[in-house]
Amino acid sequence: MEPYAPPVISSPARYLVVDGFINLNGVTVIRLSRSQSLAATTVSPFELKAMVSIKDDAGALYPLAERLPGTYSSQPLTLSPNRRYQLQVSTLTGRRYASDLVVAKVAPPIDSVTWSVDGQGVRLYVNTHDPANATRYYRWKAQETWQYNSAFRSDYEYVNGAMRPRIENIFTCWSTANSTSIMLGNTQKLSDDVVADAPLHLLPRNSYKLRVKYSLLVQQLAQTAEEYAYWEMLQKNTESLGTLFDPLPTQLTGNVHCLDDAGELVLGYVGATSVTQKRMFIDRSQLPLGTKYATGYEDCIYQDTIPLRLVNDVFRNPVNVPTYALLDGNFNPVFYLSSSPDCVDCRRRGTNVKPSFWP
Repeated sequence: MEPYAPPVISSPARYLVVDGFINLNGVTVIRLSRSQSLAATTVSPFELKAMVSIKDDAGALYPLAERLPGTYSSQPLTLSPNRRYQLQVSTLTGRRYASDLVVAKVAPPIDSVTWSVDGQGVRLYVNTHDPANATRYYRWKAQETWQYNSAFRSDYEYVNGAMRPRIENIFTCWSTANSTSIMLGNTQKLSDDVVADAPLHLLPRNSYKLRVKYSLLVQQLAQTAEEYAYWEMLQKNTESLGTLFDPLPTQLTGNVHCLDDAGELVLGYVGATSVTQKRMFIDRSQLPLGTKYATGYEDCIYQDTIPLRLVNDVFRNPVNVPTYALLDGNFNPVFYLSSSPDCVDCRRRGTNVKPSFWP
C-alpha cells in the first residue's frame, strides 16, 4: 500500500489569512499570516511589516500598527454604527488586499453567564436579548482563568550558598487561556431576539481548572447574516468532522479579496461590531462535595530527602528546588526535601501575579 498525498498538501501557494474584526468601540486587532504546506518547517507564517488600516464609506482612514509579529492593532476607537467599514492591507511586497464594505452591528449587553452540573461535568451558558430585534446573529469569544497550586509548597530557597526562607510565593498561581471553539447562536426563527442558555463550554467534572477557583470572561459580537454563514461553515469544517453523517468540508471564500489579482484566494472574513462582555466565577465550594479533582501534577509523587551535610552539594545544582524543611522542637531544620521545579514552581504553568479582577 502506497501513501497518497493530494496535490493541495504540497502546494507552494501561501494564501493570506486575515483573522479579526473591526471593533466599533475599542481596539481593533487583526492578525495576518500565510497558509503553508503541511511539510513546511522553516517559513514563518506571519505577514510582517504590512500597512493595515480601517476605512469607512466616507473615506476616513484609521491606521493599525504592528505591535507583535503579524499582529496589527489600532488605537482605541469610537466608530459610528451608521457607517460601513472595510479593512485595507498592503504587504511589504506591495500586494494590496481589501475586505468588502460591511454594515456595522451593535452588540446588545450580555444578560448573564450561568452554569450547571450534570453527569458529564460543568456546563456554561450565555443569555442575552435585543429589545429592538435587530441583532439576530451572535458570536461569542471566551477566555478562561483559573487559580491552582503546585504539587509541593516551597518554604525555603538556596541563595548565595545558604538556605533562607523563601520570599516569593511559587505555590499559588493563575493561568489564562483563550477558547479555540467557534461559539455561535441565532434567533432568526424566533419572534423575539432572545438567546436563552446558549451553550459555551463543558468542563469535565474533575477538571483541574475547578480545583480552587475558575473564571470565564465572555465577549459578545453581533454579526450580519453573511458573516454568520461564514463562521457557521468554518465551525462545520473544523469541529463537525469525523463520522459518516457529518457534512463534507467545503472551501471558505470569506469577504477579503486581492485587489491586484481577483483570482487569488484569501482566507478570512472581516466584520464590524461593538463588543459587550461579562465575567463569571465558580468557586470549589459551590460544586458538589466529594469530587476528586485532577491537579495536573499527578506525576509529582516523589521528593528527595537531603541531609543537612549535603545541602551545599545538592542545591548548587539549580535544577534541585527545596520544598520544605523538617524542623526540630527549636525550629531548626533536621533535613530538607526537594523536588523538580515543574512540581514546585507554579510559575512554570502560569503566573504568580494575582489578576486585577480576581476577588
